Amino acid sequence: MSAAPPTAKERDAGGDQFAPVCSAARKLWRLASGLPPAIWDGLLAALLFMAVLGPSRQEGPQGLLIQAALLLPLVWRRRAPFMVFCVITAVAFAQWLIGVQLPADVALLVALYTVAAHADWRRLLPAGVVMAVAVLMAAARWAPPGRVLASVAAMSAMAVAAAVLGNNMRTKRAYVASLKERAVNLQHANAQEARLAAAEERARIAREMHDIVTHNLSVIVALADAAVYTRRGGSDETVMSRISETGRQALTDMRRSLGVLQADEPDAQRHPVPGIAQLEALAQHMRAAALPTRLTLEGDPTAVSTAAQLTVYRLVQEALTNTLKHSPRGTQAQVRVVCAAQTVTVDVTDDGITTQPLVSPSGHGIAGMRARATAYGGSLTAGPLPTGGWRVFARLNLDPTEDGAA
Repeated sequence: MSAAPPTAKERDAGGDQFAPVCSAARKLWRLASGLPPAIWDGLLAALLFMAVLGPSRQEGPQGLLIQAALLLPLVWRRRAPFMVFCVITAVAFAQWLIGVQLPADVALLVALYTVAAHADWRRLLPAGVVMAVAVLMAAARWAPPGRVLASVAAMSAMAVAAAVLGNNMRTKRAYVASLKERAVNLQHANAQEARLAAAEERARIAREMHDIVTHNLSVIVALADAAVYTRRGGSDETVMSRISETGRQALTDMRRSLGVLQADEPDAQRHPVPGIAQLEALAQHMRAAALPTRLTLEGDPTAVSTAAQLTVYRLVQEALTNTLKHSPRGTQAQVRVVCAAQTVTVDVTDDGITTQPLVSPSGHGIAGMRARATAYGGSLTAGPLPTGGWRVFARLNLDPTEDGAA
């Protein structure tokens, strides 16, 4: 009766018995991997010396001396591959002159392999020629009668194998180095792209927050001022409701803009981003804040993308907010938006005596509007009118490539 196969528990128990051995082997390998190459080369030379020590002893002190001279240069084989090959070749030539045949001549193959693995073709080619001459000389002197060609073929095959293995190792090392370099470059490029994307996103959110907060706070301040004047007559209920409505709208807009930072934020989905259709509501807010605003829309806004409509809305919002902040009471504003096949123009003017700065000290304002227009390959001009008042004119390019880039 055959024995039952071991259960999974028994296999796991058997594997646990070898776990300490495997762990010790891994630690030993990590420790050995950290050793300098010179130590490994010294160990190689020592092992070869002990492996061929027996035949050298038969030649007496002369054989031991030649063996040491052949194997000792291997300690420096990776630091000076071609020089070590020349030294070993010179010792082998002296050995050939003396007529002592030793198995330590394997050092020539190791040296040739090292030249192929760590040097270029300008070093490997003369080393191969020297090795071919050495093979012919060794076969001519030490090959048995009638076996010269066989000896040449055998030693040539070993020399070619050493050179090919070394060259393959050099190619593999160069390939791995190129892969590591490409990985590092790709990592740096990805990190740079991530930093640029984060900077662009921060700038976009900063512009959105500036437009939302500045506009709504300006309206709230204007409504609060109006409430002070109307409180004596007891008719401030409408103004107060406008203040409450504007505050709630500010919170909604802020949640919408910050909703992109949270994957589980539903508010941004419930409230779509404002566009050209919401300009009338924006004009009503301005009228409630004591800024009479007339809105004129021309063309079909449905052909304008959502992102471009948001830009148009923010441009009008910022321009009217600046008029509300910097113009005296009684100022009237006019907004004209024209939607054409390839462009959208925004023209906002007022008739007040403005104190608007050409460059906002905070870095937003007009500079932010110009950045929005430039993102669509357009332009923006802002400045006082010759007849008094202030004008903001922007042109957005609706070319598909520009729109996609924006």
